[in-house]
Amino acid sequence: MSVCEVKNLRKEYPSFTLDDASFNLEAGTITGFIGRNGAGKTTTIKSMLGYVHPTAGDISYFGMPFAGNENIIKQRIGYSTGMVNYYPKHKLREIAGVTKRFFDSWDDESYRRYLKTFELNEEKTPSELSDGMKVKFNLLLALSHRAELLILDEPTSGLDPFSRDELTDLFVYLKNQGVAVFFSTHVTSDIEKCADRILYIRHGKIVLGDTAEGFRAKLGQPGETLEETMLRLEKEARNQ
Repeated sequence: MSVCEVKNLRKEYPSFTLDDASFNLEAGTITGFIGRNGAGKTTTIKSMLGYVHPTAGDISYFGMPFAGNENIIKQRIGYSTGMVNYYPKHKLREIAGVTKRFFDSWDDESYRRYLKTFELNEEKTPSELSDGMKVKFNLLLALSHRAELLILDEPTSGLDPFSRDELTDLFVYLKNQGVAVFFSTHVTSDIEKCADRILYIRHGKIVLGDTAEGFRAKLGQPGETLEETMLRLEKEARNQ
């Protein structure tokens, strides 16, 4: 079942254009969003969530257009960037207490479970956390209201390899619970470990969206890792 449909999404800036991006996100799947810095990943995600206003295009969630249903839809999705950059001197417990007021589906049991899983001390403040722990707390807030779709912009940024491994295992667990996970990353090994589908963007254009197997068959070469495939494709594009 499609939980998000993006059609002909366009966002124009003076020096960059996100050009007619179209793709679907399915329940119970993990989609990895890849592309080099400046390719349009964050612009796409911010446009999907209304944090920037698209120039054109249609976005729908759970069969509802995003326009006019934003509040209802955001009750059912979770969003996380790589860092917590608000309330640096407030305790994590206080931040969570404020956040839960915005979600009818907030689940204290899930909050406590992920607090333990991520080994977070809710008596600390964000200013006392490492970069990796900030990522975990931001993700904790997204997971604690039983979101049906997680949209994550560089969620593994700042995490050590062990923590990244834990996080990708969590993605697989959530997928098996029927949750759709959409995450951008530069760490292609994370994509290779857990993604069912790969969405590849270059210079504001979607190059390919396909299953992980289909992506390798269409763009990969024998024996290449995903990172090697991306490096080759980017070099070929630069030399054209």
